[in-house]
Amino acid sequence: MNQIFAHTTPGDDSLSLRLLGLSDGEIIRINRGETDMGERLKDKVCLITGGARGQGAAEARLFADHGALVWIADVLDGQSLAEEIGGESRSLDVTQEDQWQTLIDEIVSAHGRVDVLINNAAIFRANRLIDTPLEEFQQVLDVNATGVFLGMRAVAPEMKKARAGSIVNISSYAGMAAAAGAVAYGASQWAVRGMTKTAAVELARSGVRVNSIHPGAIDTEMLTQVGQPEKLVRGTPINRVASAEEVANMALFLASDESSYSTGAEFLIDGGLMAM
Repeated sequence: MNQIFAHTTPGDDSLSLRLLGLSDGEIIRINRGETDMGERLKDKVCLITGGARGQGAAEARLFADHGALVWIADVLDGQSLAEEIGGESRSLDVTQEDQWQTLIDEIVSAHGRVDVLINNAAIFRANRLIDTPLEEFQQVLDVNATGVFLGMRAVAPEMKKARAGSIVNISSYAGMAAAAGAVAYGASQWAVRGMTKTAAVELARSGVRVNSIHPGAIDTEMLTQVGQPEKLVRGTPINRVASAEEVANMALFLASDESSYSTGAEFLIDGGLMAM
């Protein structure tokens, strides 16, 4: 990673240095976000929830290819994938506070830090408002929203100590517009979007960035659960589904130092849906 070193001189009153809050004689280091394109996450410790399959698995493979030390966390078995990429796999129910703390403690014990959290774990249930049982609504919120909250809260203290870190919350285009026919899922994704912005503002001065990704129609198992997915694709200007690898590429950018000035933002991968 290339860096800029700035050194103030007595009486230096330039706008840039004043905005950085520097006093005379201080030396600072600013990441330029330029890395070897083959090792964009070199030696970064990355935790990916829901990493055993789909988008999470694509992210795990890509991150490992770029030099990351990957930890896969899922209720599904991710051991074979972890062995494939040279990472670690642990069981994690994202709705359980104690499991989050145990996992973060283990990662910090092994590496001394957590550099990146990808909150990818999610479930989908299709039901209209009047047909959605309370139990189903709560289940979706527990996994998709509470899970993200618990993950951010668990890693934030360690990232604040290091004064560095990137949290990437995988939301959905359903967190940008109405999700008719999936009220619980839509509510959960709007919650993720809102929490992302709040956390970004609260953690920014500690060097921690928080952003959200909002995919549209992605070629994963979840797409098969969407009623009439072909209708969704026909309504997409690019007129195709995206691959899980395309989402992983965006997550890679946000996890890396290349996105060092981006926080509290939504990044769409929707084929132009939200432009309509």
